[in-house]
Amino acid sequence: VCERMDGNWSLKPVALPENGNVGISHAEQFGSSVSFSFTDFLTPSSIIWSDDNGETLATVKSQPARFDASPLISEQFEARSKDGTMIPYFVVRRRDQKGPVPTLLYGYGGFEVPLLPGYAGVRGKLWLEKGNAYVQACIRGGGEFGPAWHQAALKGNRQNGFDDFAAVAQDVVKRGIATASSLGIQGGSNGGLLTGVSLTQHPELFGAVIIEVPLLDMLRYAELPPGASWMAEYGDPSKPEDAKWLSAYSPYQHVDAAAAYPPVLLTTSTADDRVHPGHARKMAARLQEAGHARTLFFEETEGGHGGRGDRRPQAAQTAMKYVFLQRALTAKA
Repeated sequence: VCERMDGNWSLKPVALPENGNVGISHAEQFGSSVSFSFTDFLTPSSIIWSDDNGETLATVKSQPARFDASPLISEQFEARSKDGTMIPYFVVRRRDQKGPVPTLLYGYGGFEVPLLPGYAGVRGKLWLEKGNAYVQACIRGGGEFGPAWHQAALKGNRQNGFDDFAAVAQDVVKRGIATASSLGIQGGSNGGLLTGVSLTQHPELFGAVIIEVPLLDMLRYAELPPGASWMAEYGDPSKPEDAKWLSAYSPYQHVDAAAAYPPVLLTTSTADDRVHPGHARKMAARLQEAGHARTLFFEETEGGHGGRGDRRPQAAQTAMKYVFLQRALTAKA
């Protein structure tokens, strides 16, 4: 809280919970009352109120809890990326965890979109309550630290974000949270590109890979609608200089028949008007043709990039993904 007394401004910290997502909902212009919106991985969206400039806090309203968070803890760590940059990430797991457990690592890393702490009842109920762990990586390309963080993985610098994600995966294993074989990854859209690259560049780091509504053929993405609108983010494949860095990481062109890939689940939607379903279709076909029999493919026939509006098929798809992860990672944990 910023206060002005005797002509001077001072900053006073407010004792809100750590590792959360905070916003100011209301601030009295000429008084001492202020309210905050707050959520984290273990706390549903809440309104926190203070009438003494943040000295005392009270939760006045909260969404209902969807899972038992009492045995869980939320932590933040950092991993050192290939170029030395420190990459923050969050870990949610049981407080009494004694050894490696099945762990889901999620990432995005693009378009200056920040991955912030947030409550997800389904994740808590279907994943965390089973004793599993969840990791959220704040890699470059996102907006966690503003425009410079985004630009550090823009166009020809895209590999930085992929290196960041691999560094987080390695750090999670180093800390004993998971083993490589009990660590699964998930990402959608630009995050699907991230997990697709992770599969082809570092298959040894993961025990399962989910690639959702992805971009995967980066040499032809501009020819599939509406790919041309993303050239400011990825580059123009028709330009030799841009094609050089795109071809260096494009997952579709880097499928290797000799590689030991973990189980893969690719998903898309026939009606996706954001990322063409051809990316996922082609990648699934190429993986299977290369002999990677543990490649699964699911295509929703309705709904768009974000899935169907009907909750029943949404629930079925979510359950499918968690069952895929649980089976793949538990068998090797």
